[in-house]
Amino acid sequence: MPNESDAFLDKIHIEQLDVYTRVGVPEEERAKPQRLTVNISLWPYQQTSDLADHIGRTVNYSAVADETKNFLRDQSVKLIETLAERLANHLLKNFPIQKVTIELRKFVLQDVKYVSVTVTRSACVG
Repeated sequence: MPNESDAFLDKIHIEQLDVYTRVGVPEEERAKPQRLTVNISLWPYQQTSDLADHIGRTVNYSAVADETKNFLRDQSVKLIETLAERLANHLLKNFPIQKVTIELRKFVLQDVKYVSVTVTRSACVG
């Protein structure tokens, strides 16, 4: 019987996807879209061994990237935490994945490379 750590063995990872969205506490910061990067790890329901080299059996990472850019482009929020939460839930609802981790990076402070937030969410079963 597999244990819980075996439940999410195979994953797809998208690293540093450039996106543009309106985010920031001050209204001036949300006035125009700003660049963020997104790292996405997702665990499909289908394991790699079950794919039989057929794209229709996996999660199309190009579609995930496009959907991520489109979804975030239409958002306007104060917190990157809110964006990460909304994106995680959106991807879980729209793709055959059982778990997703989102890291959003914002380039807002002069003295640091970036500020980031990471959320992990799982699909509701039953």
